[in-house]
Amino acid sequence: MDLYIRPLTDNDYNDTLIHWWNDWGWDAPSKDFLPNDGVGGFMVLDSEHTPICAGYMYITNSKVSWVDWIISSKTYRKKPHRKNAIKMLIEGLTEVCRNSGAKYIYALIKHRGLIETYKHLGYVQGDSYTTEMIKKL
Repeated sequence: MDLYIRPLTDNDYNDTLIHWWNDWGWDAPSKDFLPNDGVGGFMVLDSEHTPICAGYMYITNSKVSWVDWIISSKTYRKKPHRKNAIKMLIEGLTEVCRNSGAKYIYALIKHRGLIETYKHLGYVQGDSYTTEMIKKL
């Protein structure tokens, strides 16, 4: 079974991603918190056009980009497609950041399996004692 990656569309947030965050028991980030109002990322699908995972990248005004908000379908369990799709997604997001001129890519993640995928792709773990802080204006 082949996998393919495509840019997120205007409909993906409401039609798919919110449901995935809810399925995992997480609060979905507001659409306007995400890059390009929810379309600044990619989705990986299988050859049957079934969405598997999606994620985002923030391109900054420095040499740092941020690859994050990786989310997947909780019900998609085809092996090894799920793991390969997440790897493809992170590689695609990383490549866009590289092509934009980034020299560093930041990711804030908690999930052990996702951390291992990032490490496999050459990411290095930073400090583990940080606390996420957000102020809504």
